[in-house]
Amino acid sequence: MHDLTRGFEAEFRRSGLSVEEFARETGKSTRQIKRYLDGGPVPKLVRDKVRDIKQSKTVDKPAATFRFIDLFAGIGGLRLGFEALGGKCVFTSEWDKYSQRTYCANFPGDSEEDHQLVGDIRPYGADPKLIPEHEVLLAGFPCQPFSLAGVSKKNSLGRKHGFEDEKQGNLFFDIERIIRHHRPAAFLLENVKHLTRHDRGRTFEVIRRTLEDELKYHIDYRVISSAPWVPQKRERIFIVGFREDVGFSFKDFDKVIPEEKEWPTLGAIFQSHNEIDSKYTLTPKLWDYLQAYRKKHEKAGNGFGFSLFGKDDVARTLSARYHKDGSEILVEQKGTRPRRLTPTECARLMGFEYKERKWDIVVSDTQAYRQFGNAVVVPVVKAIAEYMKPSLERMLRIDRAEKAAR
Repeated sequence: MHDLTRGFEAEFRRSGLSVEEFARETGKSTRQIKRYLDGGPVPKLVRDKVRDIKQSKTVDKPAATFRFIDLFAGIGGLRLGFEALGGKCVFTSEWDKYSQRTYCANFPGDSEEDHQLVGDIRPYGADPKLIPEHEVLLAGFPCQPFSLAGVSKKNSLGRKHGFEDEKQGNLFFDIERIIRHHRPAAFLLENVKHLTRHDRGRTFEVIRRTLEDELKYHIDYRVISSAPWVPQKRERIFIVGFREDVGFSFKDFDKVIPEEKEWPTLGAIFQSHNEIDSKYTLTPKLWDYLQAYRKKHEKAGNGFGFSLFGKDDVARTLSARYHKDGSEILVEQKGTRPRRLTPTECARLMGFEYKERKWDIVVSDTQAYRQFGNAVVVPVVKAIAEYMKPSLERMLRIDRAEKAAR
């Protein structure tokens, strides 16, 4: 592939545009844009156009105080928390191409010179020197092998889970190899709360022993609910590690949690009625099915079925399967059937879109629902990052002193 074509493909990816959107911007056909991306010669006007679009989205940022990497990044929730702390992301791994598209659209200031975006992390776990130097490592490593729902599904299908899941479960050890090689000042890992109970606690003991006993990091962890920050009961475990003992502990984290009277309800994230397309209202057939399904399980004494919410409520956990029927979070509507949350409402529910920031949704509704259902809650990460800040600043001073002494 010609260098100019390679450069166009990279600029296009970082613009966050879909092929259809860029075709409209340039007056070209989608077929012609695909030819450019497949290696065909790219006219200078087209190259300039995609570069202008990318640069128009770029926001100037103050000089970074530390560098971090964003592994298993999804759409960038962990990154948002640590950029707010003054960090600069220098490397990202995310295997899903649709999540990459959303990521690029919402972090348009990245350039290939100072930020690398890759798919599969395994080649970099095998050879960590390919990853740039950094002070902080962030990783929301795949949770499906350890989640209650994921384990149940794999058991029912006779599949392996946990560390025995070769595709996802053993990716923690890629993180381990990267930490071992780079020895970052600190790390933050995120996973489902069930991680501590998976395989009767043996899985988490392997993780703890690897981080503490083998890598010699000082760690603490806590299961944190998102309900104080967003109207959703979503619990995740966060594991924080520092290379030296700088006194970090989650024991005082309650002090940064908003008072319960300030916790938001769903009314805070709802769009106005005239903004909501009728396609989000359940069809009569789907609504009948969900009601019958719930009645069936109620008779059997089970708690399975849809959940209906109003503006004064707090939702259940948004899942990656939300696109299928929306049953875990249905919004009641007067005089008609309930509806799903819109993708924009999901962005707000997860804290990606808020007063000072617009979140660009550049994928289909199905992919957007999957992305938000797999994401971290941004205000939770921001609260953790801010809570880590004094310890991180101490660790960074130690880190710089050690590097200066070499």
